[in-house]
Amino acid sequence: MKIVISPDSFKECLPAWKVAEALATGWRKVLPGSQLVCLPVADGGEGTLETLIHATDGTFYTKKVTGPLGESIHAQYGILGNQTTAVIELAQASGLELVSPVLRSPLYTTSFGTGELILAALEHNIDTVILCLGGSATNDGGIGLMSALGASFTDAEGLSVSVNGMGLAAIHHIDLQHLDPRLKNVKFIAACDVTNPLTGDNGATRVFGQQKGASADDLEQLEQGMKKLCPLHLPLLW
Repeated sequence: MKIVISPDSFKECLPAWKVAEALATGWRKVLPGSQLVCLPVADGGEGTLETLIHATDGTFYTKKVTGPLGESIHAQYGILGNQTTAVIELAQASGLELVSPVLRSPLYTTSFGTGELILAALEHNIDTVILCLGGSATNDGGIGLMSALGASFTDAEGLSVSVNGMGLAAIHHIDLQHLDPRLKNVKFIAACDVTNPLTGDNGATRVFGQQKGASADDLEQLEQGMKKLCPLHLPLLW
C-alpha cells in the first residue's frame, strides 16, 4: 500500500514536517509494509518557510532581528533552490508564538523584524520575495516592515510615529524617499489562504485581531487606525 502523508502545521504546536514524521512513525508501527511518501503542505502561515525550502532544496539563513515587542531575536529566512527567490515568513520575526499569551497586544507589536529579514534577503541578489503572511502577532498595517525598509511615517507635527498598531491613527504622512532602492527590481508575492479586506466587519482587524490579544476597545482603535492608513497608502500604489 502506498500512502501520501500531506499535513499542514498544527498551530502553536508542530511544524508540518514534524506532523508528517509523527504520522509516518505511527503508520509504520501499525502497517510496517506500507510505502510512505511525506509531502508537508503550507497555507502561508507557520511552517511555510520550512516546507518551501525543503521542497526545493533551498538554503536556510538565520539573522538577528527585532522581535514583535522590540526585543532582539534570531529568525530564519530562506532562498529557494533556484537561488533567485527568497521566502520570508511573518511568523518568524513577528509571530504570535514569539509573544507570551499574557503580553499579547497588537497595539504594541511590530512587524519591523520582518522588514529586517527582507533586507537580509536582498543581499543574495534575489528578484522575488514570497512573503508568508500567516501567524503574525501584529496588526500594524505593515508600517513596521516598511519602516525597516526605509519608509518614514510621521504625524501632523512631522514627528515619527511608533511603528506598531498604536501608531496607525497618528500617521499623517508617508515618505518613501529613502526606501531601499533594490526593492524596485524585486517582485513580491503574498502567500495566504484568506481574502479578507483591510477594514470592515470582515476585515483584517475584526477577524484576526482578537486572536492576537486585542480587546474590544483595542479592536476599535486598531480599526480606526487602519481606516486612517488606507487613504495615505493608496496614492503610493500608482
